[in-house]
Amino acid sequence: MKKKLLALGSMAFTFLVPSIAFAQDAASNESDVHMMIALAAGLGIGIAAFGGALGQGRTAAAALEGIARNPNASGKLFTPMILGLALIESLVIYSLVVSLMLMGNLGG
Repeated sequence: MKKKLLALGSMAFTFLVPSIAFAQDAASNESDVHMMIALAAGLGIGIAAFGGALGQGRTAAAALEGIARNPNASGKLFTPMILGLALIESLVIYSLVVSLMLMGNLGG
């Protein structure tokens, strides 16, 4: 029963949302565009920060668990852990750059 309700709900969502989107007049309001750009920038950086924090937490937890199981391997685990943390953080920084670029489009 749950699957049928989920299928019906997703089908209704698929057919109703695009019709609402295309029902807009041809002349778009400029403030709506600015509002959507600001919303996209905010959501983008929020989701990136949330995902980066989850990734860094799991990376640190896995490295600490490995060190706790085998303390002699701490030297071998430390460098890949720091490299992984830096790569995770770089993705969040990329999202920040994209958000700043989007916000730069609001002025012009």
